[in-house]
Amino acid sequence: MSARVLVVDDIEANRRLLEAKLTAEYYDVLFAQRGEEAVQIARRERPDIVLMDVMMPGGIDGYEACRRIKAQPETRHIPVVMVTTLDDRDSRLRGLQAGAEDFLTKPIDDVQLLARVKSLVALKVVIDELRAREASGKRLGVIGEELRADPLDQHRLTAGNVLLVDDNQTQIKSIKTALGVEHRVTLLGGDDKPGAPPDLVVVSVTAKSFDGFRVIARMHSGEPTRHLPILAVVEPDDRKRAVRALELGAHDIIVRPVDDDEIVARARTLMRRKRYMEALRSRLDQSLELAVTDQLTGLYNRRFLFAQLAPLVQRAQCGGAPVSVMVVDLDHFKRINDSYGHDVGDDVLKEFATRLASNVRPSDFACRMGGEEFVVIMPNTTGDVGCLAAERLRRQIAAAPFCVGAGELEVTVSVGVACSEDGADNAETVLKRADEGLYEAKRAGRNRVIGKSASQAA
Repeated sequence: MSARVLVVDDIEANRRLLEAKLTAEYYDVLFAQRGEEAVQIARRERPDIVLMDVMMPGGIDGYEACRRIKAQPETRHIPVVMVTTLDDRDSRLRGLQAGAEDFLTKPIDDVQLLARVKSLVALKVVIDELRAREASGKRLGVIGEELRADPLDQHRLTAGNVLLVDDNQTQIKSIKTALGVEHRVTLLGGDDKPGAPPDLVVVSVTAKSFDGFRVIARMHSGEPTRHLPILAVVEPDDRKRAVRALELGAHDIIVRPVDDDEIVARARTLMRRKRYMEALRSRLDQSLELAVTDQLTGLYNRRFLFAQLAPLVQRAQCGGAPVSVMVVDLDHFKRINDSYGHDVGDDVLKEFATRLASNVRPSDFACRMGGEEFVVIMPNTTGDVGCLAAERLRRQIAAAPFCVGAGELEVTVSVGVACSEDGADNAETVLKRADEGLYEAKRAGRNRVIGKSASQAA
């Protein structure tokens, strides 16, 4: 997987060394010599990952540059790996607290470098795809103002659920103590009762009684657990197994003995990224729903109506099951708006939509065509059955008054029904026949159902 890597280091020899290692694996490399320059390039070029040197003379250091990248909505999703000659606990914690995803120590091991870059870039590819789809939704106007705020601002980290997979009792106690301050920690196979689905899985690859690599691989490949962040616990000098864990799907690693503050920081980073991705997916689901849903009534909209009806009619013309359509109009709705105001009119539409939705089959599609006109698509339905369904709906609407802000209002509906028939039918002709039936019902005195066949159509 190719990607664009921003290398930030004030020493040219270091930059060239990283360039040689990365270009050999077909990565595109950008450079910055100072922290301020790195922030500007990250905003302008949007790299896939940043390798940030910690110690840079003059201006801001790597920690501050990382903080600024993570503070900007345009760049906060870009993974940052801190690179330093310092291999101490405080340096790692400072980097993680600044928002960095990981930490590499000079001299950089080629295999670890490439494994980290590959793992983090893979995550960013998913985020970029979700962000691109969301941007498309905003351009098309199907994402409302309530969904426009950055989900990282809306989804701050709160207590989560951690699943611990380990067999070392001393290590289990240490991890539970460290993470248990903020999160609920459950040991797989332990006495704890499983709670909500986990937000993070901590897997020991040093376990004696099970294969930690197999656990990681299965979680990464299984559909229910594919998006769960995995933190692997490894031995400090076992480079090969650490790289293997990353290759199999672990999102981060931590070495033994596990440092309390470091595992808390890494857990926060992983869970925050998971919730960010969940927020993006949720917003996409909402935007798709908005694209096909009428916002006032919650029924399907006109766009969805034609997208569903056209292939159903076409299938019927090719020998498939018939499809019927009812077009429903609220009688004297303009009088309601004029007498009681549009707010009451909206309440009437909402109440009608509720009754309509409760009086159609799960396989039917109830849609709002516009104004006070509604359409119900009835797959696998002949015209006579469609008329019976329309009559049942008409009676249900007329049977009880609508309770709205103005009190109780008597509401009736007129309905036209049509079914796909001859080979020349399409979605428009079927709807037109049903519409003719509707207007005939209105001319005949309203509050009635009239079916319209092709031979009866004008």
